[in-house]
Amino acid sequence: MLSNRVAVYRAIKGWSQQNLADRVGVSRQTIMHIEKNKYTPSLALAFKIALAFEEDINTIFAYQEEE
Repeated sequence: MLSNRVAVYRAIKGWSQQNLADRVGVSRQTIMHIEKNKYTPSLALAFKIALAFEEDINTIFAYQEEE
């Protein structure tokens, strides 16, 4: 399972879901679903999100084996 801290970093930056969506080229709904762990972004999108936050991808996303 891929967990993320997108909402945390978005709040730190003071960005709305729409602001982040515009920066990475997706819809606001996509960001909402990523934040709620209902959608796993592609590797390319995960990197775009991390770059938008100026953070390492491992800071924003973490993979955990499902038991």
